[in-house]
Amino acid sequence: MADATAPRASDRIPLAGSSIAIPPMGVGTWAWGDKATWGMGGYDASLTEATIRDAWEASIDAGVVLFDTAEVYGGGESERIIGRLLAEDPSRRADVVIASKFMPSPWKLDVEKHLVTAARASVERLGVDAIDLYQIHGPISLRSKGALAEALAAAQAEGLVRAVGVSNYSVKETRRIDAALRERGLRLASNQIECSLLRTMPERVGLLACCRELGVVPLAYSPIGQGRLTGKYSAANPPPKNRSFSAHPMEQVDAIVAVLRRVGTAHDRTPSQVALAWTIAKGTVPIPGAKNRAQAEDNAGAVGWSLTDDEVAELDAVALYGRRGIQQRTWQHG
Repeated sequence: MADATAPRASDRIPLAGSSIAIPPMGVGTWAWGDKATWGMGGYDASLTEATIRDAWEASIDAGVVLFDTAEVYGGGESERIIGRLLAEDPSRRADVVIASKFMPSPWKLDVEKHLVTAARASVERLGVDAIDLYQIHGPISLRSKGALAEALAAAQAEGLVRAVGVSNYSVKETRRIDAALRERGLRLASNQIECSLLRTMPERVGLLACCRELGVVPLAYSPIGQGRLTGKYSAANPPPKNRSFSAHPMEQVDAIVAVLRRVGTAHDRTPSQVALAWTIAKGTVPIPGAKNRAQAEDNAGAVGWSLTDDEVAELDAVALYGRRGIQQRTWQHG
């Protein structure tokens, strides 16, 4: 139901410890340039740099100006694509917020050296003066939270990054890195986690509450379950097998999509827009992918209105906890 308190694309959420503020929704760019997984020579031949440009422009025009990338997405190609898009129209730089990530592989024992070097390389690929939000990609480093905080502080001191965050961190890990950053005069701005109707674990284990307490913004990746909650797929027409996040049996997903359709009818919204509105109602900033203009415009339709408390409860009743496989134990602690 649309009301005065409904989130709008023009709204801005401040990131702690910085002058950066982000809209209530962003764009995940893992697919941009990752040929092996997402297309551009992979299974989705419709994904091209031209369609990415359309998605970029449509997102910005709609006010969805947060773009999340990483050094490992397509071996840096996602960052290069964003850099080319910015170079084509430099005036866009003032409008957009660019987030990227450092991969803290266990062998990177001199984590400060590796992180600062990686941040410099990302800045160069993106063609920006500094990265607005720089995140530790996952809780896989062998170094202490203090060493990681020191590395982030060094990158910020060098002017490479403006705000700092993490990804896939648990409650305990979030508290520890937050404390370590505060000791160095910094603040933890964000924790990027998989959160959707197919993975409510972050809410149920208290991670979202922890983020609220600490002033940390939770960014929700895979908020429509890698396409499973769009209504495009079903048990009879499952998604590609290499979409590993939220890979529940489609019979279970179909039951959730049925509720999304029913709720969406009352608002004249698509299932994916309802799924995104649910993640916003939970206090997260979803960052769905967009491979073309139509997807970007559909994503943007998730803001400017809101679900009622009863509709959120109806969706909560069918939502899934999430899968606890090897990936969750080693990579997704959040």
